Amino acid sequence: MDSKTYKSGFISIIGRPNVGKSTFLNRVIGQKIAIMSDKPQTTRNKVQGVLTTNDAQMVFIDTPGIHKPKHRLGDFMMKIAMNTLKEVDIILFMINAAEGFGRGDEFIIEKLQGVKTPVFLVINKIDQIGPDELLLLIEEYKEKYPFAEIIPISALEGNNVERLLEQILLQLPEGPQYYPADQITDHPERFIVSELIREKALHLTREEVPHSLAVLIDKMEKKDEREVVHVMATIIVERDSQKGIVIGKQGKMLKEIGQRAREDIEHLLGSKVFLELWVKVQKDWRNKMFHLRDYGFKEDEY
Repeated sequence: MDSKTYKSGFISIIGRPNVGKSTFLNRVIGQKIAIMSDKPQTTRNKVQGVLTTNDAQMVFIDTPGIHKPKHRLGDFMMKIAMNTLKEVDIILFMINAAEGFGRGDEFIIEKLQGVKTPVFLVINKIDQIGPDELLLLIEEYKEKYPFAEIIPISALEGNNVERLLEQILLQLPEGPQYYPADQITDHPERFIVSELIREKALHLTREEVPHSLAVLIDKMEKKDEREVVHVMATIIVERDSQKGIVIGKQGKMLKEIGQRAREDIEHLLGSKVFLELWVKVQKDWRNKMFHLRDYGFKEDEY
């Protein structure tokens, strides 16, 4: 590439819940900035991951999985996902190879009609199907939409991810470097810390619905010369029964959530962390706009 031309742009990752969008983002950026869970609806806000090379800067936006909303929080998440389509240079429509074409994909393809942005079909989890199945899948999707590129990958294994990045680079417009070279996300650290705590809580309390759990960072500060960061956070649930599950017998579950989250937070911040967790019941918070605002879902931004 001519050293004088620098390329940059915004790339939205859309798809049904649980197709591997966050796994892909973390693979590309090389550090954990989006939380991963095998439950749908884990990602709530746009998460921007920034990949900077000598000749380009790619800003990835991981959106909540597109789905038919069931409550106010669902409406809000849907609005975020659809709005990003108007703001970006490339759309990556990611599907789960093992699940094949579903009603959710049909819903997304309907939403993509009339979108002028180039859309790449990214077939993820190809390690879970055979080559013949993959070819049939490609043919099926080709008939549904005029994709600019169709690229099969395994975000978890890293297969073909480099090729996808090369194709993105070809389509990116010339542009400035938006973020400093060492910056990997535009989210404040408090947001990522809250997401890391939420990830552990979701992972360990498997029977609970992800939507009914939010994390609020009450305080985050360095208290002494030893550079220990004190983090105080509250896990918000909707019902007393959920509170009991998150705390666990003799506080064991909460302790385990805290230990696992602390390791990730220390890795993120590069310093020792003292983490204190509380659990609070806020009944039906997902349907109350003032609670949504308190927990970082700001409707007027979108």
